[in-house]
Amino acid sequence: MLMSHPADFTPVCTTELGYVASIRSEFDHRRVKVISLSVDTLEAHDRWARDIEDTHGFLLNYPLIADPEARIARLYDMIHPNEDSTLTVRSVFIIGADKRIKATMTYPLNTGRNFDEILRLIDSLQLTEDFDVATPVNWRPGEDVIIAPTLSDAHARQKFPEGWTMVKPYIRIVHQPVRDA
Repeated sequence: MLMSHPADFTPVCTTELGYVASIRSEFDHRRVKVISLSVDTLEAHDRWARDIEDTHGFLLNYPLIADPEARIARLYDMIHPNEDSTLTVRSVFIIGADKRIKATMTYPLNTGRNFDEILRLIDSLQLTEDFDVATPVNWRPGEDVIIAPTLSDAHARQKFPEGWTMVKPYIRIVHQPVRDA
């Protein structure tokens, strides 16, 4: 997960980096590497990391990229044309093991991210990559899922021998498959 921050020493960013440091084990459990980016210098990052620890009680325990010329920020369209021309917006990129972007989210400068939703998104991405399923609206880990429409009934019977509930021919509900540990 790559996430950008508008600037060091900003209140919303400080709360986000501190919170992510506090839930780092949630990302580790999902085998997700966390990396952050801000358009400030490495020296500023070092000072800011101390503020984050002071305000949240957690060391910054993941990399924070210094991008003072905003090269990466511009390359990945993290600078919103309707916002400040030098500050990045709150972008989130979920990148798969295959090095492809699986999902993106962008929050405005003044709105903090919802990391419960980001973790839910990661859970869904990993589940749907491992099995031929899709996750319905407001899905939470452990809840029923939808058999992917691309899977024929014959193949679905092989993958889901316990059966499913057919709401419509294209909506086949099944218990969430469990990944091997």
